[in-house]
Amino acid sequence: MTPKLVADLEPPYYTAVFTSIRPEALEGYAETAVRMREIVGELPGFLGYETARTPGGIGISIAYFRDLEALDAWRLQTEHQAAKAYGREHWYDSYSVHIGKVERSYSFERE
Repeated sequence: MTPKLVADLEPPYYTAVFTSIRPEALEGYAETAVRMREIVGELPGFLGYETARTPGGIGISIAYFRDLEALDAWRLQTEHQAAKAYGREHWYDSYSVHIGKVERSYSFERE
């Protein structure tokens, strides 16, 4: 599958940047990640996400939301809260979350 970036979003909108360090191939992680993408994709105001992971275990996921209400709905979603708690206990060595308001956005794609 060819990677696809989130582009052409009309500002202002919000981002949640999740940066993590975790070992590779953890039991239940892939299934939980798929489920979280399903849930967030159903939330009104969710605009898309991008994710990448280095071979050394550093991961960055960026989720895009129309407004803070949509972002808060994701933060407070019951299954998401349970996955975060499980991840702190079993998967992640460390992580950080950064919330930002995007005021300008542009993109490029080669023909």
